[in-house]
Amino acid sequence: MTVVEQESVVQKGAGLSSHQETAGVTTWLDMADGQRLFLRDWPQPHARGAVLIVHGLGEHSGRYAQLASWFNQRGYAVRSYDQRGHGQSPGRRGALRHGDDLLADLAAVYNDYAAAAAHLPLLLGHSMGGLVAARAVLDGGVVPGALVLSSPALRSWESPRMIRLAEVLSHLLPNLPLRNGLDASKLSHDAQVVADYRSDPLRHGWITPRLAHFIFSDGATSIADAGRLEVPTLLLVADSDELVDPAGSRAFARAAAGTGRLTTRFFASLYHELFNEAEPGRSQVLMQLGDWLGRQLRH
Repeated sequence: MTVVEQESVVQKGAGLSSHQETAGVTTWLDMADGQRLFLRDWPQPHARGAVLIVHGLGEHSGRYAQLASWFNQRGYAVRSYDQRGHGQSPGRRGALRHGDDLLADLAAVYNDYAAAAAHLPLLLGHSMGGLVAARAVLDGGVVPGALVLSSPALRSWESPRMIRLAEVLSHLLPNLPLRNGLDASKLSHDAQVVADYRSDPLRHGWITPRLAHFIFSDGATSIADAGRLEVPTLLLVADSDELVDPAGSRAFARAAAGTGRLTTRFFASLYHELFNEAEPGRSQVLMQLGDWLGRQLRH
């Protein structure tokens, strides 16, 4: 795996809103199977720590510039990347070559980042990215200094029939392009966030049976394996989430309760994108994150 084409950029315009404008360093990282992943770094001189952010289904790393700025202001360097088939990373939209591609990609990106960082990076995953992060940590493929899960896709609102159909199609037609059915109006109570998402040229609305099966099956196994959690973890749950079922996070929290590693915070009236919610919700979420980070630094 090789990092190539490093350049400092400021991307503005091109249909991107203030939530999506990015500034920093972009790189490409080559995976073992030839896939290239687009990386974004928000560096911080003399950083007190580092954070790797894993985005959700259909979106991309550029949507986390505002969160990266929040971390930068607190002394953290930040990296994120466009998962394969997302954003500026090539590949069929919402598709996988193998069922564990996203886990292998995360391990490669995390280990590359950790090798160059002065501190073992914290891992933060949102939605599908939260599932990928949780599964990778539970499997031991990634061993971060700490883990943050934001609205992780541990359980779906889909019916058992649709979940079984995804499993069948993952064998018969694994890369059949299907609409993911995501309702953008349920991302956030902030109308500008919703409008920005809808007009974002880098997001997409596709999923394939192989990716859907990964989400359904690995969400269930992550809940079943939560008792193996070995790293300090903050679970942030949007209790009014209509995009992923928050009951999955509740089941994960119950299963991990005996580990002494999990801190859970529920937000009763907030939608799926906790870090992009309307105020005062967003500030409440970030306050909980900041408090938890402070406690980790004291340990």
